[in-house]
Amino acid sequence: MTTILALDASTDACSVALSRHGDVTSIFELAAKSHTQRLLPMVDEILRSANCSLQDLDAIAFGRGPGSFTGLRICMGVVHGLAFGANLPVIPVSTLQAMAQAHVTQNPQTSMPILVALDARMDEIYWGLYSADKNPSLLSEEYVMKPADVCEHDAVKGLNKQFIAIGPGWHYAELQAIAPDIIIQDAHPNAQFMLPIALNAFNKGETQSVFDAQPVYLRDSVSWKKRQRIRTQSV
Repeated sequence: MTTILALDASTDACSVALSRHGDVTSIFELAAKSHTQRLLPMVDEILRSANCSLQDLDAIAFGRGPGSFTGLRICMGVVHGLAFGANLPVIPVSTLQAMAQAHVTQNPQTSMPILVALDARMDEIYWGLYSADKNPSLLSEEYVMKPADVCEHDAVKGLNKQFIAIGPGWHYAELQAIAPDIIIQDAHPNAQFMLPIALNAFNKGETQSVFDAQPVYLRDSVSWKKRQRIRTQSV
């Protein structure tokens, strides 16, 4: 049986989970600005409680973003240290997809698409639209944009409010124009729900060397696209 450790520190929440021989254990805390102090002790605690060592792992999964720049770097640093020391492959998992996975796992009757939104600060949100399958798949790209621009996006306008709204990013007043009747703002990425995604990826051979793994900030890619567009227009 596959044994995978998962870590996430992409928001105010901090979590670690372990899947071993089909059994799952997890630790979840709201630990704003305490990720540096909490993440490694949580890893030690969960491994010790399962009588497991790094050498028993097949891979390490981690929340690759989008999310807090500082939190993502902290998590990436811990993953680099653990994976390099034990010569383990890693599996990057979208934090938005993990939130969609949590909802369908806890609400198996869900059939409508799931629009996950995290607050990206600077009056922007990170968002992605996911299917309500047992293993949610991305129905659009993951984006960072102004709430008003989300309302005008073709993928959202076509939903006609027939979707599930999840995540703290839904606090922006502009989003009320597209909001469905039920909004679940009290939701965070959780390493426990990264495990099904990671196990699926592991079984498909979709692992990476820790040297190739990088966080996904989204803002980097937006800035790069803007620079490319400016250069093209100036030619």
